[in-house]
Amino acid sequence: MYPIINLGSGTELPSYLVYLSLLYSFLLWFTVRKSQKENKSVELVLNLSLIIMVAGFLGARLLHVLYENPDYYKEDYRRLFQFWEGGFVFYGGAIAAVLGSILYLKLKKISPAEWLDFFAPVGSLGYALGRFACLLAGCCYGGTCAYPWALQGKHPTQIYAIFWELCVFGILWKLRLKQFQPGTLFAIWMIGHGLGRLVMEYFRVDFRGDLIFGLSISTWISLVIVGLGLTQIITGRFGKTNFR
Repeated sequence: MYPIINLGSGTELPSYLVYLSLLYSFLLWFTVRKSQKENKSVELVLNLSLIIMVAGFLGARLLHVLYENPDYYKEDYRRLFQFWEGGFVFYGGAIAAVLGSILYLKLKKISPAEWLDFFAPVGSLGYALGRFACLLAGCCYGGTCAYPWALQGKHPTQIYAIFWELCVFGILWKLRLKQFQPGTLFAIWMIGHGLGRLVMEYFRVDFRGDLIFGLSISTWISLVIVGLGLTQIITGRFGKTNFR
């Protein structure tokens, strides 16, 4: 675990943010290349990518501030803007990114289902690779582990998440060009990611805000998105939504 990158002469950078900045750059390139190969509008893809990045950043930060540790920020509101010290919740970012994208597409009178499918593999890959940042920072850790793969005596829940989500990405990538009801690929991601997140949450012991009926908020959100994913597979609800 290397939370700080020392550049010498007293200059230090948080490895978490450096890594994520590089990852965002790679994912943007990856998304544009994907759009070109699938004959999608590069302009629309870039617009959606910007919305996803901005809304995702704000949503991830807000859920942390408002739910996980509000008292800490009430003591000094300037801490709200000290994002380089960490404090982000994936689900807050994911929900904000999806809602922001759907709103933009609605204003453009474009059905969101096919674009949810388009970004599903990208989001899955981004989440998988993004957990390396958590590993570097030493956050999102698990409880005591006596197995050979333990890191500093704890379950490496970050690595569990990486391997699981890479499997989800592999499935989505293999299915991406198949003919499905619009929204199906995104539903598969919701189910796959949600199940993997439930496993991760089971092993995690780091503070993530007050528990709700004995479960973390991320566990509850995971249960909801698995349910929504199953509903989409059964009913094809996303595919029936058309804003044209």
